[in-house]
Amino acid sequence: MIKKTVLSGVQPTGDLHLGNYLGAIKNFAVMQNENDCLFCVVDLHAITVFQDPNQLRNNTYEVTAAYLACGIDPVKSIIFNQSQVSGHAELAWILNCICRMGWLNRMTQFKEKSGKNSENVSSGLFTYPTLMAADILLYRATHVPVGSDQKQHLELTRDIAQKFNNDYKLPDFFPLPEPYIEKEISRVMSLRDGTSKMSKSDLSDYSRINLKDNKDTIVKKIKKSKTADMPMPSSQEKVTLMPEVNNLINIFTGVTSFSKQDLITKYEGQNFSNFKNDLSDALVEKIAPIGDEINKLMKDKSYLDQIMREGTEKARNKSELVLKEVYDIVGFIKA
Repeated sequence: MIKKTVLSGVQPTGDLHLGNYLGAIKNFAVMQNENDCLFCVVDLHAITVFQDPNQLRNNTYEVTAAYLACGIDPVKSIIFNQSQVSGHAELAWILNCICRMGWLNRMTQFKEKSGKNSENVSSGLFTYPTLMAADILLYRATHVPVGSDQKQHLELTRDIAQKFNNDYKLPDFFPLPEPYIEKEISRVMSLRDGTSKMSKSDLSDYSRINLKDNKDTIVKKIKKSKTADMPMPSSQEKVTLMPEVNNLINIFTGVTSFSKQDLITKYEGQNFSNFKNDLSDALVEKIAPIGDEINKLMKDKSYLDQIMREGTEKARNKSELVLKEVYDIVGFIKA
């Protein structure tokens, strides 16, 4: 069986939280067993908004440590730092010249992030999707794990790949990457507002479970999390009308083998104290060891440097083969 080539990345923009884990990193460790996987720290994407240089360096180490702590094996997978493989930026420029302005203008995430201030945001934020396309196509990745907020970007990548293939009359040069769907994962929402995505930018630390939170902090945050004034309802239909309760149930299913209906049946008609206690125990069992391992790895920067250096060399070797072909196709002369 031909293995899929899977690529994904995480931005080094601050504390990783439960949403990053359940929405992405948790499944990376599963994917690596049956696929050729590349997992990068996408620091080029991070600087579309200003980053303090020292903090960016520290965050890059932290994402690398989190990959390892969550079970990604640097022997099975390639873990690397995006900015250290120059092919990402080189291919992004070529793809910028392939991509149409109208395509980028339709990107809803740019509109959401720029808001009413679109004239003053960086041009990098506008062309972010073409860099994402370069990340994927540089390795001829066939599959990309994407959340609902990234599906449009993957569709754009497919459009860019198709146009490149058509323009240069090479119908099969770039594969048209497919979304990698391991399991239907509900978006992890804020612990304080079930209608808002869990985010490190939320001013309240009680809105999220950080991967480095210790046992006591996890228990305290779940205890203070918002639920409902009424007991646990009896059906999934009723739960969906209670966004905070629905969110906590989704989190519970994400860190255990329970289904949504299992939990509703178990806690039906009860107030939420027992539910929260059991959820806290499940989170402590799953998340606290990850935080301990991240903290341990962060004390050994030389080891993390070695992991990134070895991964970067592997990624660079793969990317240079594709980029050389692209240069020849486009008509660039290499001295």
